[in-house]
Amino acid sequence: MNEEKLERGLSEKHVQLIAIGGTIGIGLFLASGNAIALAGPSLLLSYLLNGIAVFFILRALGEVSVENPIAGSFSAYAHKFIGPGAGFVTGWSYWFMWTVIFMAEITAVGIYCNYWWPELPQWIPALLSLMCITATNLLNVKLFGEFEFWFALIKVITIIIIIITGLLVIFFGFNHNPVGISNLFVLKGGFLPFGTSGVLKALGVSILAFIGIEFVGITAAEAKNPEKTIPSATKKILFTILLLYIGTLFVIMCMYPWTKLVKGNGVEQSPFVTTFLGLGIKQAATIINFVVITASLSACNSGMFSNGRMLYNLAINKHAPKFLSKVNSNKIPANAIIASFAVAMIGVILNFIMPKNVFISLTSVIAFLGLWTWGAIIVIQMRSRCNMDTKDILKLKYPMPFYPYSNYITFLILVITAVTLIMKNTTRNSFIVGPIWLILVYSIYKFFVKEKK
Repeated sequence: MNEEKLERGLSEKHVQLIAIGGTIGIGLFLASGNAIALAGPSLLLSYLLNGIAVFFILRALGEVSVENPIAGSFSAYAHKFIGPGAGFVTGWSYWFMWTVIFMAEITAVGIYCNYWWPELPQWIPALLSLMCITATNLLNVKLFGEFEFWFALIKVITIIIIIITGLLVIFFGFNHNPVGISNLFVLKGGFLPFGTSGVLKALGVSILAFIGIEFVGITAAEAKNPEKTIPSATKKILFTILLLYIGTLFVIMCMYPWTKLVKGNGVEQSPFVTTFLGLGIKQAATIINFVVITASLSACNSGMFSNGRMLYNLAINKHAPKFLSKVNSNKIPANAIIASFAVAMIGVILNFIMPKNVFISLTSVIAFLGLWTWGAIIVIQMRSRCNMDTKDILKLKYPMPFYPYSNYITFLILVITAVTLIMKNTTRNSFIVGPIWLILVYSIYKFFVKEKK
């Protein structure tokens, strides 16, 4: 493996907020409308179930990252512990996933902007967003970390304010609207309006809430003192995400009847904006709409960071064109970032061609690739253990808890989530596009890359 040239300029606060910034985006602020439509209040169980799986995924990645703090994270780990072909497929698949997420996030920005400017074509804010985040990622990594820290902090503070406001409304009432915890149990079939099947169907949507949490591993190569930073960040990130997601969805469904939170296909407007409009607090709805725009930009910003590093790692392993391994004077993989920008421009074109359908089409592909990535992380951790004797295992600085049973539980949840996606008409195509992508990438490796090594 070639020498890495990236700068270790990220502190623990940067690592935490980059991961949180990458995770809190469309999964909470926009796609949660789809989850509410599928499961009603019981979507909280879907988020909790996926949260358990993500906890073990983070711990598996944390174990390997602390022992191997290198650029490319699980792509490099797949290369090392499974084989070059696995590293090639995993790296390019993760890069492709985040390219699709770029497209979904900038699409979300276009949808949010329609709140203020209904006649504004979606592709215009999508293009401007993509250009801005690319420019940000070409700064030196410490400045990027500071920028993303404050960017992500805006939405975290806003979510906390929403939770506090929601609790005040729930306990003291507001404007004679039907509010309270009873909203979760008395409307349209109670807490489980669509039965257990509703909880399972929402798994495929709620998985979007957690995609990006694996950034904690991506940052390892540029983190100061990764042996301390990665475990500390891992512990805090997941519980922060669970509190923010479950807490926020809990209060908005108590503040406002959940049956009124879904409009059309669930993605015409953020359910958070719908809630405050329904309560008659138009000014708050306007502020929330601004914050959800920053949330999408922040998630996309973190994703561009990740994609640049993934392409860089593929290049230094001779799995991508050599020019992508070049860094600029700030030790930023600028060529890899610019290449990611060029491909993400497809999202702008899709917003021009099919603005009404692009969001659901993109998010279904994201869910498949997210499941693939997380499954790969579990396999990597298991394979890394296979190379250790008992003495090495006892020396692990941040071991996976309940190994190997935690791995089996995680696989089971991921498989159930995959089955629910296959059974749903709007997401079934992702299990056609996804496997075709994997076969295509492996074929490229087999016939055009492997023989040249």
